[in-house]
Amino acid sequence: MAANDSESDLSSLLDKNSDPEKQGKTASNAVNTEELLASLSMLNLTGDGDSDDSSSEAALEELAVKTAEQLSGETDVSEPMRVIGKDQHLSQLFNRVQSLLKGDADEQQHGSFIPQCPETLEDTGLTQDEIERLILKYLLAKGTQTGRQISQQVKLPFGIIDPILKRAKQDQLVAYGGTAEMGDYEFTITELGRERARRYTQECTYFGAAPVCFKDYLKAMEAQSIAKQEATEADLKEAFSDLIINPKMLDRLGPAVNSGRGMFLFGEAGNGKTSIAERITKAFGSTIWIPRCMGIDGDIIRIFDPGLHEEVIQENNSEGLFDLSGVDPRWVQIVRPTVIAGGELTMKELEITQNPQTKICEAPLQLKSNCGTFVIDDFGRQRMPVDELLNRWIVPLEKRYDFLNLPSGKKIQVPFDQLIIFSTNLEPKDLVDAAFLRRIPYKIEALDPSEEEFRALFELMAPLMGFQFDEKSYQYLVDTHYKAVNRPFRACQPRDLLLQVKNFCVYKEMPKKLSPDAFDFAVENYFSVM
Repeated sequence: MAANDSESDLSSLLDKNSDPEKQGKTASNAVNTEELLASLSMLNLTGDGDSDDSSSEAALEELAVKTAEQLSGETDVSEPMRVIGKDQHLSQLFNRVQSLLKGDADEQQHGSFIPQCPETLEDTGLTQDEIERLILKYLLAKGTQTGRQISQQVKLPFGIIDPILKRAKQDQLVAYGGTAEMGDYEFTITELGRERARRYTQECTYFGAAPVCFKDYLKAMEAQSIAKQEATEADLKEAFSDLIINPKMLDRLGPAVNSGRGMFLFGEAGNGKTSIAERITKAFGSTIWIPRCMGIDGDIIRIFDPGLHEEVIQENNSEGLFDLSGVDPRWVQIVRPTVIAGGELTMKELEITQNPQTKICEAPLQLKSNCGTFVIDDFGRQRMPVDELLNRWIVPLEKRYDFLNLPSGKKIQVPFDQLIIFSTNLEPKDLVDAAFLRRIPYKIEALDPSEEEFRALFELMAPLMGFQFDEKSYQYLVDTHYKAVNRPFRACQPRDLLLQVKNFCVYKEMPKKLSPDAFDFAVENYFSVM
């Protein structure tokens, strides 16, 4: 089938499905049909002597029909289109079709920033040599891999990887080890390639996803800045729906969250300061995209940290050889991050650090928390002096950007774009001076729960621990062990006391039941030195 025949068939299929009501429900409003048809017309099946005409014609016909169905609404845009053939032009056309079909629709669904899959080497911001280094180090570790397996490893389209592999073969760095599907080959590293890969490994052992260039990272952070987000009263109530919290506390938190600057959370231990800080980011109710790693002048800095970031697993991942998501796989979609650092925080964790063996750099905590929340828990109890920490951040808090030193000696300016929360049991005025307090505009105290709130916490936690709330036992606890000894309520105590009773019942092989005797036992253990 010729290219112009494909265009004619596609046009006729689109005409048959031109019902305005149907078109309003499909991706046809978000793509340029004329541009799509022009892309089909540009395919020259007869101009490539290496192509298998029959398989390419069948593949193009299937592509044309499938595209028409998706544009007309008969098939969901997210459904993968499978193409069988060897033509390189067909792969290029396929990349163009996926960007036309998915680009605008995804932007409407997920927000203004979507990292688009690069179509050319220039789009990646990398050089052939940088990609070749990753490939050779990967083959040094694995031995033999197909071109598409290499493409999946470095997270770049096969259309970009394939010419680099062919050049490496011409330079005798790799050799064909066999054939694979879709005109692909198995690539085996040669002895010359091993020697070069070992030299590259001495410089840096990294051979994961290709790094994202620094300017693309800056654009992404600007587009997803937390300062551009707004949290309403309804958003905060939703974020704190699993906590018993005073409405006045929410009213104080709301403006502080919307400031995007910073706040002090202070109060007695056990009143939920950490729990509050962990849920504040949820009030923004959105996800962001961050690069797996970033490349700056030869230094590779890891940004994505599975220990700190919660990855959003895509439900509509394409199966087969083609990824139709249109998203650059070098990026990861995560829930807006909440990074918590406690008493273990040191100055080293606030700077770019390089592993002396692997030569891989790790991003500092404030960079990993960009567009999210950074919680300094137990502020004032860090191993570093408080003044040292405050002096490090006094300018970034004011200017909303920071300067970091690379191992090469270069200094870069990066966004300081997160909500900083200092959580402490101490009075803020006893920790910092007036100049720093001015840069933290909100100081919010986590007060002791009222008697009504304390009871509500018991009623909430009892079923979660496997108990049925008992009014008489609860009143005995309050009258005997709180009011009689003038003991203040703390928000953590209902959970902790019920856990003591639960563990006692399990040990004694008793039914889980609240009783005065059980509370006596729990109080004796829990408050023995308090």
